[in-house]
Amino acid sequence: MATIAINIHMNMLSYKPNLSCTSGRKAPKWSSCNVSSDGLRPLSVQRSTAQPSDIIRRSGNFHPPLFDFDYIQTLNSEFMEERHLRKASELKEQVKMLLEGELIMESVEKLELIDNLQRVGISYHFEEQIKQILNSIYVKKYCGKNYYELEKRDLYSTALEFRLLRHHGFTVPQEVFDCFKNEKGEFKTSLGDDAKGLLQLYEASFMLTEGETTLDQAREFSTIFLHKTLNAGDIDENLSLLVRHSLELPLHWRIERPNARWFIDAYERKPDMDDAVLELAKLDFNIVQAKHQQELKHVSSLLYVALQRGRWVIVDGGNGEAEAETNAVVVAMARWWKKTCLAETLPFSRDRVVENFLGAMGAFAKPQYGYERTIVTKVNCLITVIDDIFDVYGTLEELQLFNNAIQRWDIEAIEQLPNYMQVCYLALYNFINDVAYDVLQEKGLLIIPHLRKSWADLCNTYLQEAKWHSSGYTPRMEEYIKNAWVSISATVILCHAFFLVTDQIEKEPIQNLYNDHGIVWCSGMILRLANDLATSPDEMKRGDVPKSLECYMNETGASREEAQEYVRFLIRETYKMTNEKRVADSPFSEAFIGCAVDGGRMAQYLYQHGDGYGIQKTEIRDRLSSLLFEPIV
Repeated sequence: MATIAINIHMNMLSYKPNLSCTSGRKAPKWSSCNVSSDGLRPLSVQRSTAQPSDIIRRSGNFHPPLFDFDYIQTLNSEFMEERHLRKASELKEQVKMLLEGELIMESVEKLELIDNLQRVGISYHFEEQIKQILNSIYVKKYCGKNYYELEKRDLYSTALEFRLLRHHGFTVPQEVFDCFKNEKGEFKTSLGDDAKGLLQLYEASFMLTEGETTLDQAREFSTIFLHKTLNAGDIDENLSLLVRHSLELPLHWRIERPNARWFIDAYERKPDMDDAVLELAKLDFNIVQAKHQQELKHVSSLLYVALQRGRWVIVDGGNGEAEAETNAVVVAMARWWKKTCLAETLPFSRDRVVENFLGAMGAFAKPQYGYERTIVTKVNCLITVIDDIFDVYGTLEELQLFNNAIQRWDIEAIEQLPNYMQVCYLALYNFINDVAYDVLQEKGLLIIPHLRKSWADLCNTYLQEAKWHSSGYTPRMEEYIKNAWVSISATVILCHAFFLVTDQIEKEPIQNLYNDHGIVWCSGMILRLANDLATSPDEMKRGDVPKSLECYMNETGASREEAQEYVRFLIRETYKMTNEKRVADSPFSEAFIGCAVDGGRMAQYLYQHGDGYGIQKTEIRDRLSSLLFEPIV
């Protein structure tokens, strides 16, 4: 079974998807009576095709939203007030002085400070100072000589230094850990008494790339001894809490802001915590949370999947301007609603505006990415509706019609669709034109062919899964992965993200976006595999297409537990590739690579304890509340 698994894995990793834009495709036909002179403004359709009433449709039995439109519109925070912003500026100067105090701080203390700043979520304020410190350490120890081989090193500082340097893109050899091995090439068992060092070794081991066996050994060794340490109860409560948190999910796989919310509480309990760092961390979290609340109010009114009269409605204001009062929002929605004639019911789909905003917040963590978060939230909402059409509601014949319309990208194709599909098609059509219009104005580039191709590829994979489901076919693992890493929608999200965060858009990176299966493929794979691990049982009960676990079990005869371990293995292997792509020469900007990496991390967060998206549990409510609605006191 192991040989089969490895062969499947290697075939899967070598697969290169065909995502290049089709050349020679005809431009969409524009209806002159429904489009403005710029050629890119929203269209409306007056025709309606009645739905057959005798079709038996499935139900996803999706839960209602945890936070509805009315609740979101009542959000109000004091932390956007000038007094809080002024206090934050004062605290930033104090922390900056800590970082610049080279004469009064040892190297390991500076590393610990940088680590703490990253963990509590405020390092983005001090990127220049942090880079200078790490560059100084790197030049001193790793440039021009094997200084790391001569220096007497302790496990804690070595692993901490290694992790921070690699995190910031410095090339540090895994051989820095050779001095902790015995003559057999194994890590010395005496290290098992150093719990702090083991924890840092464990965290550092997840920075590995393919072929780095020392770091693979480090992960296995530290995991075993950390579990032994916990079981023995030999460490204090604070360290025990950190160890449990890391064993649950390593730091390198965690999304920044949720982890910051957790670590701020842990940092407050540390005996050596710094008051200025703690106060700034709390205040900055609350200020950014207030900004996120305003964005959420904005996006929920512009792309609002509202429950009106027991019906779902998609609304997109399209003008990019937030309304200050709820009644003004209603007026704006009504005006747009009348203009587009987008009045239909979608009672089967999930209302997950808040969760979709959370996903965008993960990929675009820095506060200045407000517009990007808004756009990607809209992308996520549209993906959710279309996914539910293909997974739950649409008949195979209807899905083929919808996919044909997407592939043609011709507004006249809407006439062939049932009424509920017209809503989705038109919403997507207008949304893409809106985004393209903004990019054309700002960057002088027409991106409609690229955006529509990403959606066309997504719908192709959705249709393939619908055909598998209709015929009762269970694909081979490799066959499933070729389709599923696209159907998880990372390619669509990252296509939009690329044009949003890339300042100088050139032909080469655009082509690599579609042709190169590197960083985009890695993000899609992690999202897909994490999703499958969490949602497979519930989706199988609902009668969905088999996921990676079922495909692997069917092909190899493995048990569910063995299939789960194999999928976890694939996630680890994909992270190795991700780590390599992060630091390799790339036509992509650092900002875009960060979005792709954080997309995979967001998947780990959403699906860590089951389906945190489709099933509305108390745990996900608490998580969302702590991140978006409850300030730190």
